[in-house]
Amino acid sequence: MDRHTIAVLVNDYPGVLTRVANLFGQRGFNIDSITVGGSEEPGLSRMIITTGGDDHQIHQLMKQLNKLIDVISVTHLSKNPFVSRELALIKVNAAPSQLAELNAIVEPFRAAIVDVGPSSLIIQVTGDTEKIDALLILLQSYGIIELTRTGSIAMARSVVPAPATV
Repeated sequence: MDRHTIAVLVNDYPGVLTRVANLFGQRGFNIDSITVGGSEEPGLSRMIITTGGDDHQIHQLMKQLNKLIDVISVTHLSKNPFVSRELALIKVNAAPSQLAELNAIVEPFRAAIVDVGPSSLIIQVTGDTEKIDALLILLQSYGIIELTRTGSIAMARSVVPAPATV
């Protein structure tokens, strides 16, 4: 099953998120991640949803989303090049004496240690899902106490115009 990223522009009203989530459940789709926030347009919010399914299933799901009254537009971001990022905070078992060792692990990921306690520390990392997953694998040996992730946010890349032919 392929992973798909869908952007849904919706009216910023109470209950819209519930209606969208219910549609996924009624159609038998699992939402891998969902992020919702304001958009460039006042009164509208953008949902970025990642889910699995084949192309036909996703096409049908998008048609159903477009039928919801508060949905303004639905874009299948995975169809074209797009940029996707996540944020994760990871609390790891570690003594202050291990700070330099852990710093050496997180630095290549452009991650940062944002809190140090007597027996643990918190690491902040942003990037695509695969990058965060790779860092988590490296940190498992220290013992991950707690993990929180934002889910993907995404945006279509700018289209580069084709060169003019003479």
